[in-house]
Amino acid sequence: MGRSGPWSWLCFSLLVVGSFKVLDVAAAAQSIVFSVELQEKRSCCRVGKRSRVPFPDPSLYYRPVIGILSHPGDGASGRLSNATDASYIAASYVKFVESAGARVIPLIFNEPRRSSMKWVYSSLFPVSSLLALTSLTLFRWAKRGLYYDTAQDILQKVLEMNDAGKHFPLFAICLGFEIVSIMISKDEDILEHFSGTNQASTLTFAEDMAFQGTIFQRFPPSLLAKLSKECLVMQNHKVPTKSHLSSFFKILTTSTDDEGQVYVSTVQAHGYPITGFQWHPEKNAFEWGVSAIPHSEDAVQVTQHAANYFISEARKSSNRPPAGQVLANLIYNFRATYCGKAGKGYDEVYIFS
Repeated sequence: MGRSGPWSWLCFSLLVVGSFKVLDVAAAAQSIVFSVELQEKRSCCRVGKRSRVPFPDPSLYYRPVIGILSHPGDGASGRLSNATDASYIAASYVKFVESAGARVIPLIFNEPRRSSMKWVYSSLFPVSSLLALTSLTLFRWAKRGLYYDTAQDILQKVLEMNDAGKHFPLFAICLGFEIVSIMISKDEDILEHFSGTNQASTLTFAEDMAFQGTIFQRFPPSLLAKLSKECLVMQNHKVPTKSHLSSFFKILTTSTDDEGQVYVSTVQAHGYPITGFQWHPEKNAFEWGVSAIPHSEDAVQVTQHAANYFISEARKSSNRPPAGQVLANLIYNFRATYCGKAGKGYDEVYIFS
């Protein structure tokens, strides 16, 4: 049966030695486990009748639910659905949220009396809201009408809950940031035209910025340095703002468009867990349709750190939606549509009509 002689004895000896080492490691690990169990007995909570599991922090919510506002259209310029009442959510935003340990409820903007939009008008609003609004060509209609009114209701709800002492974070991305800027300033003309369509860029950090307490607080120093020197974030917009609305927002970063104009690219509200992005933290890991999107390991780390920060903020919420209503409204009840082959647009979208 194969080779014999000294080589077989050598192999057998190596296996025996290896086994003893594995047993030693296993015994040491078991000893550590028993030690930790003894030390953490008092901090454990009983899960059913089978085991005792350490509970890290009872003030945090470990089943966060994020509301994402749907966007008019089908995400592919009418190539997938030309229904007049169609709206969509890019699947990249859903994946962005899920990658950090949360679930998504679609807030269908034109269904105020049905299904998911009841969250906006009730006390059962999801623990967080992600205003994932990314339109370029449709910005004119975004300043008024049902879509704008719904986004305004969401922002008002976020402010009210935080004013009442209920931690309630909001991420406003691209058009979301632009709309929030209009709402806060009450000025439709606060935005200015820039040339930032389909390009990767750097982020220039504000000189007096304190990283602690911001989206960048967990970024490794090496990655922060690369963000200011390498094109690791995706920009896709035409009308960001030079104004930083200093009474409400503090500037975290600025960026420069391809004509040399400087605009505000990341902000955080004073006194509210609201972060605004002109860049797209979700695209690096989950969108492939535009060649300018960076996909390096560093770029993907940017996406993951941004997602982790947002969901860590969501876990601080004291809002606890009833489990049954959450399950009935999760985006798992819908099917994503692949639209990459349809031309311009996202790789996948959820279409509601």
